[in-house]
Amino acid sequence: MKAIILQKPGEVDQLSYADLERPDILKDEVLVEVKAIGINPVDYKVRANEDVLTMIYGEERPAILGWDIAGVVIAVGSGVTEFEVGERVFGMVNFPGAGKAYAQFVNAPAHQLSLIPPNISFEAAAATTLAALTALQVLRNNVKENDRILIHAGSGGVGHFAIQIAKTMGAYVITTGSGKNRDMVMSLGADEFIDYTTQAFQEVVKEVDFVFDMFNGEVLLHSIAVVKKRGKIISLPTPEFSEEIQRLAQEREVDLSFLMVQSNGEDMRKLASLLESGAIKPHISRIFLFDEMAEAHRQLESGRTVGKVVVTL
Repeated sequence: MKAIILQKPGEVDQLSYADLERPDILKDEVLVEVKAIGINPVDYKVRANEDVLTMIYGEERPAILGWDIAGVVIAVGSGVTEFEVGERVFGMVNFPGAGKAYAQFVNAPAHQLSLIPPNISFEAAAATTLAALTALQVLRNNVKENDRILIHAGSGGVGHFAIQIAKTMGAYVITTGSGKNRDMVMSLGADEFIDYTTQAFQEVVKEVDFVFDMFNGEVLLHSIAVVKKRGKIISLPTPEFSEEIQRLAQEREVDLSFLMVQSNGEDMRKLASLLESGAIKPHISRIFLFDEMAEAHRQLESGRTVGKVVVTL
């Protein structure tokens, strides 16, 4: 099978193409012929950083990167009852840690997948995996109807899903972003948009119930100041917070926490339902071919991606 492997961490030239044997499947797995792969910032961070690569893959080299797949089931394990050969599936594949998505065939735990709705393309399905799961898992236990919430980076992969999911929950959504992306973000259902290039959000936003933080650092510090007493913030970049951030959160009685997305078939079925109904729709900014994976990484590393990047096979 075609695969992209990483022998050692570094720049995109460390990604190379290989012809490997198809993976075997365990009794609780299915073998998926991959049609589209969702690419995330974590992909290039793993590729470039030896500590992160080793944390996830251990000493396994070469490594096959990636988590987000959409494709067709071509074999099922003896214990799998929820899927059949020929069905279209998608999900964030995690064993845990490595998903090995950069390949023509991927063995995936059945409990991490969902059927793709008939009206949804492989590309749209692949885009609606890790980022959408993150948004769903952050919001579902922290936001309720009529809450005022602040979502940072509303045009990003996670942010643009978070806006749409929050609106299905009946929240009032304020978001930040570059002015050039205002129309796109507002089209997702956001109620207010703050152009961070011309306005400081902390001078505009007050008394929100919840903040979805994508940055940590100064952005997180200022976010604490705009949350109601005993409000909540979930921050994605790292579980490590500075002493100043922790102190301010305690002073303002703000519940500050970190979340790591988890592969979950039940959550994928929820996303499938939202996709099928049109309640959420991925914004795909670029689609690359499999032999253009380096360009896909460069696109994400540019920091200028709106929505999602997808690679097709």
